[in-house]
Amino acid sequence: MGLFTKDIATFDDLFLHQLQDVYYAENQITKALPKMAAKATDAGLKAGFETHLTETEGQIVRLERVFALLGQEPKAVTCPAIDGIIKEANETASEIADKAVLDAALIAAAQAVEHYEITRYGTLVTWAEQLGHNEVASILQQTLDEEYATDEKLTMMAKSKVNALADAVT
Repeated sequence: MGLFTKDIATFDDLFLHQLQDVYYAENQITKALPKMAAKATDAGLKAGFETHLTETEGQIVRLERVFALLGQEPKAVTCPAIDGIIKEANETASEIADKAVLDAALIAAAQAVEHYEITRYGTLVTWAEQLGHNEVASILQQTLDEEYATDEKLTMMAKSKVNALADAVT
């Protein structure tokens, strides 16, 4: 199986495929975030996951708007990368008994997801601009900005409290 389907012949096709990929990813993330929130013991982390779920639902609506602007129906294509990141997070979380260490692992998993999204949205913004889809680029930039902000919040949470609590576990 190749990296891309045979249906990708043009830059426009590639752009659409990547939109479909991130649409799938966002929908998978909306399934994973409630589970992560349920496992989190730090109140701030739990609230952060719940807030990001609402934000992700808004990002899906934005993607649907992007598809409409492009004259396309919203469609998802399986994204093995996000499936792998979520699977790894679930496996790691199931192996950790200490709640403080689990919270640190959940932050690491969430940041892996955020970094994946940052790469995808960064590329999509650039491609939308190249293709002359300025309104689409602007919409995608909003989501990219949110992903950066979420990553920064996770970093601050880890540095200010969660990592120290995990490190204190003996």
